[in-house]
Amino acid sequence: MSREFGTDVKASPADQKTLLTLQSIDTGVQRTTHRAANLPEAARISELQREIEGVRLRRLEKVGVRDDARTELGRIESDVAVVEARIKRDDARLQQSTSVKDVEALQSELASLKTRQNNLEEIELNVMQRVEDAEEAVAQVDAERAGLQELLDEVAAKRDAQLVELDAERSRLTADRASLTPGIPEDLLALYEQRRARGGIGAALFRAGTCGACKMSLTGNDLQAVRSAPSEDVVQCPECSAIVVRTDESGLI
Repeated sequence: MSREFGTDVKASPADQKTLLTLQSIDTGVQRTTHRAANLPEAARISELQREIEGVRLRRLEKVGVRDDARTELGRIESDVAVVEARIKRDDARLQQSTSVKDVEALQSELASLKTRQNNLEEIELNVMQRVEDAEEAVAQVDAERAGLQELLDEVAAKRDAQLVELDAERSRLTADRASLTPGIPEDLLALYEQRRARGGIGAALFRAGTCGACKMSLTGNDLQAVRSAPSEDVVQCPECSAIVVRTDESGLI
């Protein structure tokens, strides 16, 4: 042979052909494992989680504005209550006073207090509007967060359902492998596992002169070497080292 094709392992054509079924199973396991690790829902979940975190931070800001407005409103309401109490007290004193001087003083103070009351009530109305606006802003953020959370739950449920399906498929394939491998000669199975560890494909169909693993087509002396190898010889691809299984589809006749 011009290049390395042969191995020290011998096996019947039927046993070699069994490797194709085994490889199909192992490819299925690899495929399901890859799909489970790369579901598009996983990326979408990460994106939604980032969005929810951004909303959470915005909510903290909105809540801070609302709480500050509520604190200011409470202070103004307290000031209004103090002024109203003083007006009530001065009104009572005015009703009981007989001194012209005291009456004039009380009337002057009441006028000042009522001006203060009017100013505070106007400020109070403005702050109450700010509180209302701030509460609405918090409510909008809460609604946005709730919508994102609902969407996240839906995507997560879809991901979980797919993972369950993939896990079931992987379990089925693993069971199929466990039932198949005891019937494969130990040295052939060991060679297959060795080749599979190198590049992910341990065995492939040799079809129409082409390796099914690396898709390399053999010609000339290389093809003749494979054609002339006894059927019990376990042949490997000179490019990828995968076992090439020869069948009627190999185009060697």
